[in-house]
Order: sequence, then C-alpha cells, then structure tokens
Amino acid sequence: MLIYYRFNNFCSFNCESEFSMSAPTGKVKKRFPGNYVETAEGFDLLKSAVIVGENAGGKSNFINSLKYLRSLFVTNSQVKSVRPYVNAASLNDEKNPVQKFELCFRSDNGKVYVYHLHLNDSGIVHEELQTLKKKNAAALCLFKAEKQKDGDWFVSANANDLSRRADKFLSGDSIGLLVSKFALLGDRDALAVVEWMTEKLYPESLTSDMTGDVIRQDEDIHILEDEKYLEIFRMVDYSICGIELDKEKPYSKTIIIRKGENGKCFRRELQIDSTGVREFFAWAVHIFRVVYENKVVFADEMDRVLNPILSDRVIAFVNGAEHNGQFIFSTHNVLHLDLKTYMKEQIYFVTKNRKQLTSEMYSLSDFPEVRYETTRIYEFYMKGILGGTAFE
Repeated sequence: MLIYYRFNNFCSFNCESEFSMSAPTGKVKKRFPGNYVETAEGFDLLKSAVIVGENAGGKSNFINSLKYLRSLFVTNSQVKSVRPYVNAASLNDEKNPVQKFELCFRSDNGKVYVYHLHLNDSGIVHEELQTLKKKNAAALCLFKAEKQKDGDWFVSANANDLSRRADKFLSGDSIGLLVSKFALLGDRDALAVVEWMTEKLYPESLTSDMTGDVIRQDEDIHILEDEKYLEIFRMVDYSICGIELDKEKPYSKTIIIRKGENGKCFRRELQIDSTGVREFFAWAVHIFRVVYENKVVFADEMDRVLNPILSDRVIAFVNGAEHNGQFIFSTHNVLHLDLKTYMKEQIYFVTKNRKQLTSEMYSLSDFPEVRYETTRIYEFYMKGILGGTAFE
C-alpha cells in the first residue's frame, strides 16, 4: 500500500509536492472505521482519496508523474529526464534541472520501503533505497548511489556484495535503474520494490476505447471472467444480470444481458450500448483490482461519465470491503467534498497559479478551520477559500 509520494519539477509542478495516504491519529478515525487499514508496522493507511481541481490545474500532471516513474521500471531502458516533462520555469532558470521522486510504500513481504530517484537530462544523479521496520523507526539504507560533480560515483550499500555490484553497473552516464539491476541479480529487497512498482501500482487513464490495446485486454480477461467482476459492473445498471465475454474483443463485442420486470432478457453488444455502460465496463476492472487484487489505482477524472450516485456506490464499495488496495481518483464533481464520506486527509486539491503557471497540491487537513460538524466544504470551495477553482 502507498504511504506517501513526493515529487518535484514535473510539468506544471516546480516545488516539492507531497501526497499522503496516512490516516489521521485521534478520535476522528472512529467515525470512519472502514476508510483505512491498520498495518503491523504502525501505519494506518487510507483505502481511497479524491483529488479536486479546475481544468488544466495539474491533476493529470500529478498522475502522469507516477505514470512516468513507473515506466522507468517497466521498460528498464535508458533513464534520464524528458524535456517536455520538466517544469518550464526550471528549464529557464537552471542549466540542467533535476527532477526528484520519492515513494514510500508497504510491500507484500511486510516491509516498508522508501525509494529515491533524482534525474537530469544526462541520467541518474541520485538513487537510494531505504527500509523501515516501524512507523517512527530510523530508516536503514540498503543502497545509495550519488553522482559527484567530477562525474565519479559515490556508492554505499548495506551489503558488501551490493557495493561491488553497484561499482560494476555505474559505468556510464545514462544507466538503467540500479534497483532493477539488483532485482535481476536476485536481491530480495530490490525485487520487492520492482514487483510493487510494476504489479501493484496502476496510474492509469481509464477509457472505454481500449479496443486496440491487445496486451491490456489479455491481462483483463481473468477479471472479466470472475463472478465478482459482475457484482461491480452491475452498479452502473442493476437490470444487468450477466455478460457473454468475447475474449477476442472484450471491450466491443462482449454481450451485455439485462432482465426486465417481466423476466424477459435483453441482449446488446457492448459497443452499441450507452457511453456510460461502456466506460464503466473498463472502470469496473480497475475497481476489481483494488478490492480483490490489492492494487493501488490512480484514475483520472472519474466523473467524466459517472454520475454522483454511481460515484458514491463505488467509494462505498471500496471503503466497505476488506482489502489492502487503494483507489485514488481525480474529479470535478464537488459533491465528493463531503465529510460524511471522507476524512479530511482523503480530500486533496490541486490548483494552478495563473501568473506563474505552476501547480500546487495540498490536503483539506491543511485547513484547521475546517470542522467536521459545521463546515460546508462545497460552499468553501465554490467561494475559492480552499483554492482549486479557476476564478481564484
């Protein structure tokens, strides 16, 4: 499960931004017993979070920063900053600006890892992996590689064999991820990090137009065949009683079966069904991944086709089920600004400074004046008091 994510100098973000999935301490947790998971390491981690903000404010840039970081693990190719992803102001102010990423998460092996990666257009300038035994314990450095001004590398590692191996790998400017190389050599901690990044983290844009993505379709088949998937999919329309899956073209040729009040069944191809049904057919796959496969899914603009009632059903389902997955989504739907459904720590805002064209991310918990009993978050937001509105 994700504990926190920090990043700097990515697209419209040019200062350190932090997104946390840690639940608050104190009495407020008793109001939302289903919204978080307790871990043996002392972390109470949220199951869901919502990110609100105006159009072009930076919500997609935030999710894309995670998508970009994950891609470095998936492709295992040349690693360096990509100019269109570097903040424009920093490109003007610095000769070779550095992008920074820091990810803290709990792996399936029960360990908590903190991974650091700093990049510029020459390659990696800093890579480090740490582990934590408990929430407030000191971090143990498993390895650290840092490029010096003279081009040489400073390397330290908890194990001597890692130090020797690191020296062998650090022989060029645009090296691959060191953690990926250690994973290929069988280091258990490095392998756990790579597996979490590639198998557990899903920063995706969810669309109904998935007919050309053959690899993704193949990965989704086992979910679409599961009876529990139908339970989720029926949230969009409870007259749906079954599907006949087309394994060759699941996102277009699958048959949707509905039953009317008279008991008569109606059949329709997914590609000629409503836009909302087609979209949610894909959405339900990712919700399945959260609840039944313990994935960490970041989804952009959930309200594009989901009405408020369906959105509430989805969040109630995610928070009500027992699992170790997490569902984080961006939205324009201000009805999610509800302190009866979410803790303050589950609501984030992204706003853009219109003069400097830079984005900022912050949590509703940063506003101590907001009180659960009396504050109408919707009114605060629409008046621009909380930021994240186009007219501020």
